[in-house]
This record gives sequence, C-alpha cells and structure tokens, in this order.
Amino acid sequence: MSIERFVIPYSDAAVADLRARLRRTRWPDQLAAAGWRYGADLDTMRELCRYWADGFDWRAQVERLAAFDHFRFQDGETGIHFIHARGKGPAPMPLVVTHGWPGSFLEMLEIIPLLADPAARGADPADSFDVIVPSLPGYGFSDRPRQAGMNLFRVAEIWVRMMRALGYERFAAQGGDFGAGVSTILGLRHPEHVLGIHLNYIPGSYRPHVPSLDELSPAERQFLDDDARWLEEHGAYDHVQRNEPQTLAYGLNDSPAALAAWLLTKFRDWADCDGDLARRFTRDELLAHVTLYWMTETIHSSCRLYHEVKLAPLHFGPGDYVGVPCGIAHFAREAPFPPRPWIERGYDVRHWTDFPRGGHFAAWEEPGLLAEDVRTFFRPLRRRS
Repeated sequence: MSIERFVIPYSDAAVADLRARLRRTRWPDQLAAAGWRYGADLDTMRELCRYWADGFDWRAQVERLAAFDHFRFQDGETGIHFIHARGKGPAPMPLVVTHGWPGSFLEMLEIIPLLADPAARGADPADSFDVIVPSLPGYGFSDRPRQAGMNLFRVAEIWVRMMRALGYERFAAQGGDFGAGVSTILGLRHPEHVLGIHLNYIPGSYRPHVPSLDELSPAERQFLDDDARWLEEHGAYDHVQRNEPQTLAYGLNDSPAALAAWLLTKFRDWADCDGDLARRFTRDELLAHVTLYWMTETIHSSCRLYHEVKLAPLHFGPGDYVGVPCGIAHFAREAPFPPRPWIERGYDVRHWTDFPRGGHFAAWEEPGLLAEDVRTFFRPLRRRS
C-alpha cells in the first residue's frame, strides 16, 4: 500500500478529439413538442453540445481542481484517487465522504471547505474535519477494476485500508447514493474503525431482516409499494446497468452526446430543479461531470457497479445491524425515501433531519445545509475519536 501525490492530467489532443466528435454527432429525430417525455430533449441536447464543443473550457476546470490536494492510494492492483483536505481547528475529526452514480468527487467541491474550515464560514472551528473524498473504483481518476467482484463490500475494505494508511485508525463516514452503501457497510462490517455514519440516502438494495411481512407497518408497506412503482416508471437505467452494462457502454463510451444525454437526464430527474437544470446547475458544472467521465473512459466501469451490487446486495440477515451511531438527512426531493421505522430496523438512528428543499445530489445542491447537519450530528461523537 502506498500514497502518492497526484496531478490532474490535461490533454489538448483529447479535448480536440472530444470537440470533433461533438461536431459530427448524428442526431436522432424527435416527435413534435415531445420535450422530455421520451427521454433527453433534442433541443436541449443540441444547445448543450454546441456549448460543449465551442465554449466549455476543460483546462479551466482542471486548473480549478488544482486548488485541492490530490493523491492516489495504491491497494494491490487498485489505484484510488482522493482529495485530502486537512481540517483547520483544534482537533479535526477524520471524515471520508463517498459519492455515487452518476456523480463523482466533483459533487463535493463546495462542501469540502465548509467541513474542513468551518471558522472561515462563520461556524465553530471545533467542528472541523479532515475531509477525505475518494473516487469510487472505476470512477474518475481511480482505476477501473480489472476483475469482477468490485462491489460495495470490497470498496469499504479498501476505504479502511486507505484511511489507516493516512494514519486514521478510527474515522467518520458520510455518503449518498452508492456512498450511502459504502458508509453503511463500514458501520456494519468495520465498526471498530467507525465513529459514526451520516447518510443523505438509504441504499437502494438495503433490506432489513424482517421474519414476516406481517410485521411491517402501513408506512413501511406503502414505501415498498412506492419503491416498486418508482422502479417501474423511472428505473430503466437501473435495469440495463444491472444486467447489460457492457452493451450500453459501446454507445456511451463512443459518443459524447449519448454520454451527456444519459447522465443529464438523471441530474434533471433527481435534483430539486422541477425539470429545469439551469435552476440548480450551470452548464459548466454539468459538463465538468460529463467531461470527467469522458476523459477517464469510466462510464462502463461506473455502470458496472450496478451489476456488482445486484450480485452482492445489502440484504441484512438475522443479527445484521449497523450499531454505530447513524445520522439521517432527508432532502425533500429524495424519493422514494424509507420511513424511519424501516431504517431503524437496520440502523442505530440517533439524528434525523427533514429538509424542505434539495434532492439526490445534496452536497452539490445544498452544501450549506448538508455541512451543518454533518457538523451537528458528529459534534457529540467527537469525544469518542
């Protein structure tokens, strides 16, 4: 195991190739006034891809990223990229923050300074964190797995080794989407290393051990019905990524327009933006995420994680319970979201906040709200660190 400094790469040739591909896009047709009814809207994608080809500055984004300290952790054959921001306070708590799909470590850029240097934002320096933001295997500047089996349980094991290599025997964890799954597994399988976990999402594959469905409350039954309905109406991406990520990858890895359409529909659907991406995100923010996937050729490996989770879901057996303290932040547009009794069957929930706004990408959409909730939850746990 080793840790080395990492410099974000930039290639003029890669940018030129991207722009050329965008200009050669063979656009599909679209029914009159279809909008987003059948998927990504044609007019929106044309305009965005024109800007991507002629106005978006990837070099400027790379220079922006250089403001952070980047490293690579080598764990056998797997290299993991991460940002490490040292906390500015009397006793910073180590905190690993994990992203999900279709996001990346870029989601966390605004929340990192809020957590690492709270005093600079008018908060208490005693609430500072040493913030570690890794890229999942097969995402961003982390290596793409070479073998099958890189599931969330293995990711959690890598995170423990990475944190120990950084000198942190015990640490806190936070996450949404797949990051919530990794954080859950850290608390479930590695409690001796974990001070507590904070989640802004409940893992989609999470199922507590329930001997009989007759035990479920009406709210829990309603959640399961809502969840099944959501998957039927909105889960096409999930089904194909769980079952045929390789087939999907041929188009997405070859066509930047296809890649942008696949990712942007999820940003639009899952963020608290009422179908208007511009209400939440700038074009440069959106395209930075898409370009990261494009430049690193990680769309296939990122989608394949869905298949790995299908094979190793977070289904709790008898006795399985996340016994470390857990904080839950429920943002308004994160739905379907389980009721508290369903979550408490598997987690020791000590803290719960319902937010009136915000969606799936909490650290990106509402960094201030999320940072304050993280500080509040972990404040009484600091004496255990």
